[in-house]
Amino acid sequence: MEADLAAQFHVSRSPVREALQALENEGTLIATPYAGAMVRPLSAEEATEIAEIRLGLIALVVKPAYPQLAPAHFDQAYDLARRITRTKSVREAFECNRRFWDILFEKAERPILREMFRQLDDRMTRYYPVLLKELYPTPESRPRQHETLIEFYRKGKIDEAFRAFKKIYLGMVNDIVDHLEAQEPAESVN
Repeated sequence: MEADLAAQFHVSRSPVREALQALENEGTLIATPYAGAMVRPLSAEEATEIAEIRLGLIALVVKPAYPQLAPAHFDQAYDLARRITRTKSVREAFECNRRFWDILFEKAERPILREMFRQLDDRMTRYYPVLLKELYPTPESRPRQHETLIEFYRKGKIDEAFRAFKKIYLGMVNDIVDHLEAQEPAESVN
């Protein structure tokens, strides 16, 4: 498989091997030695598990990050939050989301948590097209959990900010799970 891809894209096998390994590490591919690889299907269970862990990590950084945030950080995070809900680009939504959370995790000075969160975020990228193209195709229909978090957070209402974020976030996760579970019976019939 590596040789075929390398020939198709006119590159050596090393970058192909590295790319396949990266895709496997983020959970996109399932590789079987000497047999090939296949794209891992989206899963309601995986989406739920990622969401629960992400929420736990967010809970661990909101309080320690708050005293380190200057007004400019709140402004930057709020701008990123608005861009997440307004963009039509899955890539831009991911990049803005990454930068949004980087602000909080960096200010919390919790590098291991930040690394873990980034790994989960990488794994969650596979679900972005479902979110932006199928569940919430228009900016008006998108949940505004990031904006809500910053609106309360900026006022020093840390616990209230997290609770409001969590409520919206879990609603969005439930929408993803319901969508994926509704597709499972249709896929097993085919």
